[in-house]
Amino acid sequence: MFHCIPLWRCNRHVEVIDKRHCSLLYVPDEIYRYGRSLEELLLDANQLRDLPKPESIGGLISLKDLWLDGNQLAEIPAELGSMRSLLCLDVSENKMERLPEELGGLVSLVDLLVSQNLIDALPESIGNLRKLSILKADQNRLTYVPESIGNCESLSELVLTENQIQSLPRSVGKLKRLSNFNCDRNQLTALPKEIGGCGGLNVFCVRENRLTRIPAELSQCTELHVLDLSGNRLEHLPMSLTTLRLKALWLSENQSQPLLTFQTDQDPDSGEKVLTCVLLPQQPCEPDNKGSDNLARCGALESLVNDTPDDTWDNKATNRISAIHFLDDDDEEEEDDDKECRKPHVTPSLRTSSPSVAIAGFSWLAKKKCQQARPRPSPAGGGVCGRSAGAQQDAEEAEQLEEVCFQV
Repeated sequence: MFHCIPLWRCNRHVEVIDKRHCSLLYVPDEIYRYGRSLEELLLDANQLRDLPKPESIGGLISLKDLWLDGNQLAEIPAELGSMRSLLCLDVSENKMERLPEELGGLVSLVDLLVSQNLIDALPESIGNLRKLSILKADQNRLTYVPESIGNCESLSELVLTENQIQSLPRSVGKLKRLSNFNCDRNQLTALPKEIGGCGGLNVFCVRENRLTRIPAELSQCTELHVLDLSGNRLEHLPMSLTTLRLKALWLSENQSQPLLTFQTDQDPDSGEKVLTCVLLPQQPCEPDNKGSDNLARCGALESLVNDTPDDTWDNKATNRISAIHFLDDDDEEEEDDDKECRKPHVTPSLRTSSPSVAIAGFSWLAKKKCQQARPRPSPAGGGVCGRSAGAQQDAEEAEQLEEVCFQV
């Protein structure tokens, strides 16, 4: 005799459950019926305030992708660390203030996304995530990065933008596979010289910090192509940067081209040769139209790294405001049109030891020709200008002049 088995006891093989944008206030219990087969759970863009009792969430032993972003979670349970098959965890855009130390138990984790929370510190156990490839912790309240980050040997992308980080650990130099490192808008005053150990670094962005010097060891990052240093307090750059094959070096928000022409100067403190240009020492960045300018730069950086064509430079150059400051040369600027623009301001603390030199690897010429527009006479009719209908004497004098024709 056959008996009917209740539907809820059926061991159905379900691998994916998508409950996005469902205005959920709690995780449905039905999800835990498929704990042995479920591999991907999408609960993002809901109104979840907490996760279910620990034994339930920890029972999803086959789960590989867990999406909880865009909710109102204040914490994630420690039992989450028992999900040893988990590859991707996204808890960004929540209200979390801390991450549990048990997070280090996610030994298979590849992607960890905790952006846009209230987190003030990353757990020390993060160093146990040897397979971690992408870590995004931007827009939080981080004040430091744990020394154990250096043990994340597979890390290729590290995004720490918009935090309150004051220094980077020396262990960051152990991240040999790191290719994209973004630490914009923090409170960095210096970079560790060990940064040169990041041999695979391709894009390095530390704009809008408080940096006064760049370590010469950065030149050991031989794969570096994009370096963004704008919005800092740099007076000069190390001479060793000339050995890099840079495609873009940003020193100002208003810089219209990706590369510059540098001069070799002497640091009065150390006596070493350094690089300077018209954008050094750095000036305060302009806040106007900042958002749109940054978006343009992001697209341009991608084109530079991937060697794909991009019209961002041409489209944006005309809309930028030059941040280059020049000396006043009184009335000399009114001479003939073919003269070069006035010489850039030279820092009093740096004595120029050589004239403007195009350093190998930096191709953009900062100097431009001054174009003085001649006043255009008002058309008198018939497409010919230059003859006046005034007094007879003026007419006679005008006849001695060469007629200038303007096409109207």
